[in-house]
Amino acid sequence: MKGARIGMRLLARGVLVAGGIVSLVPFLWMAIAATHSTSELFHSPPPFLPGGKLLDNLSRLQETIGFGRVMLNSLGVAVVHTLLSSVVSAMCGYGLAKYRFRGRGLLLGVVLATMMIPFQVLLVPLFQMMASIGWIDTYQAVILPFLANSFGILLMRQSFVDFPDELIESARIDGSGELRTFYRVVLPCVRPQLGALVIFTFMAGWNSFIWPLLMLNSEDRYTVPVALNTLTGLSHVDYSGLMLGSLLATLPLMALFLLFQRQFVAGLLGGAVKG
Repeated sequence: MKGARIGMRLLARGVLVAGGIVSLVPFLWMAIAATHSTSELFHSPPPFLPGGKLLDNLSRLQETIGFGRVMLNSLGVAVVHTLLSSVVSAMCGYGLAKYRFRGRGLLLGVVLATMMIPFQVLLVPLFQMMASIGWIDTYQAVILPFLANSFGILLMRQSFVDFPDELIESARIDGSGELRTFYRVVLPCVRPQLGALVIFTFMAGWNSFIWPLLMLNSEDRYTVPVALNTLTGLSHVDYSGLMLGSLLATLPLMALFLLFQRQFVAGLLGGAVKG
């Protein structure tokens, strides 16, 4: 029996290692392709080692789409969206978890129902709404319509459900206001779940493509996904530029995950236990 358990552990670890290697292959190929020219990528056999065109590709990417500028655009949009959306999700989740009011169950059901609506259904009415208030080609049109995120609200609600009501009542008795109680007493206790929400929200804002593509018309306002899309033409595709741009665009996400890794894992495990 002991030998069988050891064998199963080794098999499980082998499967995990193999899965990890397979998942890294596309990223490795992207890194190699970023150092070659587009013509070299179509040689037979294709290159399997880094080339010497990294600086040339980077210079062309900067000249073509102003990559440094679009990275800053994406970073600003993603950071503002993450901060505002996390605050909205946390406050809405707290209200649904700890306040008793008529229609709370119906409101929670509505929030759940919005997760079943395809995003494509909202494109036309949202575009008409943004056009009617003159927000086309503005960053507020990219950020504000999606601050109330149903996934974030439900995640934070589940985090607040098991928080002791006695602590909230004690803070109120001591003269603490509702906002101070929320930010000083309740919110620090759900820091792991909040960290997971920050990562999910930042990734959604950073990788968003269809909505910024519809809203932003000026090239100097483009975000990274929209700018990289301009490298794909009818007769020519700059594959090496796309690979390099995609590689550089993953760096902020990797840095964010490494920064909040412990909170991310703890937040997901905590939400699973409480749910």
